[in-house]
Amino acid sequence: MNPLDALLQSRLAQGPIAAAEVMALGLYHPEHGYYRRTMSDGGGPWGFDGKDYYTALDLGSLLGQTLALRLEAAWEWLGRPARFMALEPGAGRGWLGRDVLNAVSGSFAEALVYVHRDDNPAARRAAEMALAPFLATNRARFAAESDPLESFTGAVFSNELLDALPAQPWRWEGERWTREVLTATGPEWQAADPGEAGAWFTSQTDGLEPRDGSIWCEVLPSVVHELALPLEAGLFLTVDYGESADRLLAKGADLRRFKAHSVDGKWHEDLGEADLTADVDFTRLASLLEQEGLSNLSHMELSKWIRIHAPLDEWGASWMDLPDAERKLRTENLLQLTLPGLMGSRFRVLEGWKEK
Repeated sequence: MNPLDALLQSRLAQGPIAAAEVMALGLYHPEHGYYRRTMSDGGGPWGFDGKDYYTALDLGSLLGQTLALRLEAAWEWLGRPARFMALEPGAGRGWLGRDVLNAVSGSFAEALVYVHRDDNPAARRAAEMALAPFLATNRARFAAESDPLESFTGAVFSNELLDALPAQPWRWEGERWTREVLTATGPEWQAADPGEAGAWFTSQTDGLEPRDGSIWCEVLPSVVHELALPLEAGLFLTVDYGESADRLLAKGADLRRFKAHSVDGKWHEDLGEADLTADVDFTRLASLLEQEGLSNLSHMELSKWIRIHAPLDEWGASWMDLPDAERKLRTENLLQLTLPGLMGSRFRVLEGWKEK
């Protein structure tokens, strides 16, 4: 039997379990959690054949190259400090850091130090390989999630980090709030007091309609505080699934399960053996970052962010001299990040700035 299923059955004997608690168990159990285990092939869940999901990093290096431009813009905005630390929490395989480090040059490359923060053992092994040239020259280093973060100037950036934080679906039924729970017979919606979550949802709409709903991430304030506090000055940037609060309420609440490149709502099945995600409330995230002293906060579709900040004409011209296969890969990468209906329209990018 799946060891987490056995633990879950023991818990269910005591009564229903909130969906957020099930998500936390499935993803972060110290031994059997999805982000704490190694797959049978010795690797992680990212990629194509035999894996559960792929990210923008599996499609090519253009996300990292665009991010490198934003980090350099932050370095310039800060007055070109001699040391610019770029912290990536939930860094996974280190591919985004690798792509950033490969893209920078000159004085900014000399100032940039990339910090990989992720305790997944498979991720750490993959990152050691991806970052090897930069680790050897002290341009990259590792930090454990338990390590305290010292104050620094630079940037905090992440890709698909916040959508993996345990989240609780809530639904308005016309006269009361209900939350999704797991019972011995399966998922149910049960009446409960939403507390702070209900007040937030109500404040984000002109009027609730039956079946409106959203997700509430209880740990989001503490995560934001932990990451934003040591950033003395610089850029906070995150790429993730999600929407503004009002759009999430209108869309309704759900958790998603990713397994073998298919997605469904069976969040209670295959615990520890499938990825679980929830939309990020970007309105709430921006509000929390503002409380941490950040300003000029904005978020937009990834596709728009790429079109604004990437030198697309320059890239296109430089690709003409590449071999056909390489030019095709880069073009497909760009289309995935910019065309409607593809990856670029399913993700959003939030940026915020902290002044000294």
